[in-house]
Amino acid sequence: MEAVNMKKKDPKIVVAVDESDESMYALSWCLANLISQTSTSNLVLLYVKPSPPVYSSLDAARYMFSTDVIVALEKYGSDMVNTVMRRAEAICRKSTTKINVERIVGSGDAKDEICNIVGKIKADTLVMGCHGYGFFKRAILGSVSDHCAKHVKCPVVIVKHPKQI
Repeated sequence: MEAVNMKKKDPKIVVAVDESDESMYALSWCLANLISQTSTSNLVLLYVKPSPPVYSSLDAARYMFSTDVIVALEKYGSDMVNTVMRRAEAICRKSTTKINVERIVGSGDAKDEICNIVGKIKADTLVMGCHGYGFFKRAILGSVSDHCAKHVKCPVVIVKHPKQI
């Protein structure tokens, strides 16, 4: 009988990051608990920025914003992406493990975009922080992590920040 090469590919772990301390804690937790100490891991930092508003030609609100305001809002969005990614990459640099870090920036509704990207890149695991919203706030706003846990095909790890425990 011939031996079959059963070497598993290096895992691809996606960590959804945003402006919150909870997402940065989830990244730190992931690096300490899920990343292999003996092999290279592929870590994807995923940030989803809200889509810019879409205006119809009949929309009066569009005329309320000058081009300068629209450009300023777009710059703010880009600056936010860069700030979040720099924070996340600084956490990764502190890790002593061997990791390949990739940045992916999506645009749109966070829960749908995270699910789409995780499926498209065939992630092995999705790691997310938990914002710790109470029942009423979660009922009104919805929970991105709950939605993703129900809709992605890979395992999802939802990390609670110690201040929520």
